[in-house]
Order: sequence, then structure tokens, then C-alpha cells
Amino acid sequence: MSQIQTRQVGKTGVNVTSLGLGTVPLAGFKAKVDYDEFEAVIAAAFEGGVSYFDCAPMYGFGKAEYYLGHALRELGVRKDVIVSTKVGRILKPVSRVRKLDTVYGIEWIDPLPFLDTYDYTYDGFMRSFEDSQQRLGLDHIDILLVHDLGRAWHGDNADIYWRQIRDSGYKALEELRRTGAVSAVGLGVNETESVVSVAREFDIDCALIAGRYTLLNQAPLLADFAELRERHVSVLAAGVFNSGILAAGTKGKGNTYDYQQAPIEVLDKVRMIEVICDRHGVDLASAAIDFVNMHPAITTVVLGAQGVAEMQQNLVAASRKPPKAFWDDLKATGILPHNAPVEPG
Repeated sequence: MSQIQTRQVGKTGVNVTSLGLGTVPLAGFKAKVDYDEFEAVIAAAFEGGVSYFDCAPMYGFGKAEYYLGHALRELGVRKDVIVSTKVGRILKPVSRVRKLDTVYGIEWIDPLPFLDTYDYTYDGFMRSFEDSQQRLGLDHIDILLVHDLGRAWHGDNADIYWRQIRDSGYKALEELRRTGAVSAVGLGVNETESVVSVAREFDIDCALIAGRYTLLNQAPLLADFAELRERHVSVLAAGVFNSGILAAGTKGKGNTYDYQQAPIEVLDKVRMIEVICDRHGVDLASAAIDFVNMHPAITTVVLGAQGVAEMQQNLVAASRKPPKAFWDDLKATGILPHNAPVEPG
């Protein structure tokens, strides 16, 4: 497999590998994953050259953080890896809070006995950060991301949380970064609009954006990525398979797109991509990863894996680079816009 590069996050001293591991699938997304399997996946990723790991309080309602921190200690690799987690949610005992209704509803399997509540205030960020430190068992967190800020997630309630972060949440982020409790701050969202909005009013270093720049979605090419580059905001790209359809293809199990059943127009587009993949002997997953990683705004591609076999498949897929003729055909058929970057580096 090809060497995994290391890239700088914004203007910080943080460097992440160009391939990262997200812990959503390991926290009980659609299937239970026990601790031994969790640790084995972390070990397989690290042995394969991956040293950036992302988690959040939301994932398994604390389980991802709890398991990740323990795995890093057991494997003895904490000093060699970069960890990101998130604020914007506080976990409370399941007996004391009602379950939230969200756009991307996830039913965690065998989560810890907590539920999440939104809080984007100074006090909320500080409590969330300190709670995460205790679950992870880490005295320093490399990257801290504001989770799900924006209208795409909160809908009509978005203005409430925008007021909270503007009134005091930014102050918490700046204090944590200034005092060295974290090395970089940013957003972790499913949209680019909120990232640009925040970058215009607060100095963020990066943004983990899920599912917005993929073989099926190139809207950020219009302006957002250019502005983020000008502001030295690194994009940590997640959801490059659009929750499954670009990994398994139209003949795979699930056929999910953005955590829902893929609509017919998406299936038709993926079939067109599959035809061109077959023509050039290209693996669909490799194309999905490589396309995102070639954009100069992207610092890393964050993939998930539910087991060691999936992790190894991801490593192999990320190492295979489609030929130029493949990208030329995708542009000629209109699947990709002509301004989509398809040159390595």
C-alpha cells in the first residue's frame, strides 16, 4: 500500500495523516461492537499508517470516547496520534432527560446510559470538554470541534444555538486554544454554510464536514472551499461514501445515502459511475476516496470501519489511484464538473 501522507491543520502545529478513522461505526451504529473489536480496529488502523482518530460524545452516548481513550492507552500509542472530539452536546443520565428528535436520527445499539442535550454556551462547552477529557482519560485534546451547529441539523431552532455560541461559546473555544488545553478548534457538521459563517466571525483552524463533497455532491466547489482556503481553514472530509452507497455500490447491501434509503436519481448516478469504473478497472470506493483527497482544501479523509476487515479494505482502497482517463470520462459524461480538481497533490 502507498505511504499515507501527513498534512498540517490550518496554521497550527497539528499534523494529521491524509487518512483518518472515525468512530461512528464502532460506537454501535447498526451493530454492536465490543471493546476487543474496537481496540483491534484502532490497532489495525495505526499499523496501516493512520494516526488521526475522531470521536464525539454523541457516538454511542459516550462509548466512542470511553473506548478510544482506553484503546490508545492499552496500545501505548497516545503520544503518536492526533485525537479530535466535539462540544455542543452534554450527556445526561437517561433517566433525567428526554430523547432528542434529530434530522439524522441514529439508534445506537448498546450505548452507555446517557442521552444528549444541546448547549453551545461558554459553560456548556467547558463542561462538555471536561466530560470528554474524563471519558477519554486525556489531559490534552488535539482538535476540538463544535458539533452540528447550523440550520441543516437544528432547523428552526438554529438561531437559538447561533446566539449561544456568539454570546459566549466562541469565548470558550478561544480560551481553550489560548491556554493550550486544545491545539486546534473548528466545526464538525454536515454542511458547509455554517463553516463559512463561523469562519467569517471567528478564527477557526479546521472543519470536519461530512458528506458534502463527494462523487455525488460537489456544491462546495462553487465558492465555499475557495473561501475556506483563503482563510487557512483545513477541511477534514468525512462521509465520502455518503453513508454507504459509494462504498458498496448499487448491488451492495443497504444502498443508503445520507443515512436514508438512496433515492432513484442517486442510484442512477451511481450506476453511471460504476459503468465507468468497470471500463477502467477502478474500484468504486477507491474513486470515492481519491476524488475527495485530491482537492487542495482537503487535509484528510476520515473513514469509518466496523471491524478489522473493513479497516483493511479501506486501507487498500485508499492506496489505489484511478488513472487520469477515468476522471476524464467522469467529466465528459457530466458526472463531475470540469472545475473539479483531479490532479494528485
